Amino acid sequence: TGIVPVAGTEIPGTFELGQNYPNPFNPTTKINFSLPEYSNIIIKIFDISGREIKTLLSENMSAGTYTVDWNSTDNSGGKASSGVYFYRVYASGENGKYVETKKMILLK
Repeated sequence: TGIVPVAGTEIPGTFELGQNYPNPFNPTTKINFSLPEYSNIIIKIFDISGREIKTLLSENMSAGTYTVDWNSTDNSGGKASSGVYFYRVYASGENGKYVETKKMILLK
């Protein structure tokens, strides 16, 4: 799982979570997110029943736009099965908190 800053972008004005792409995907997908300020950010993947599958990211990050990859593995390194998953971002900075959830589909 890698985190890559998106080059050539300005500091965003709001927290944003993009739709993953490709969607549906197999076996890797990308998730874009934007932070308007230095923030603590957590991105987690959940299965359809709400169980946490993977913590993609949990750290403090500078303002900017980023891309993180998910290679369809769980927290123990096992492969996730085909199905519907949700990814949720929790971000908290000096000016407030942000939580958003989006749906994605893993097809094998």
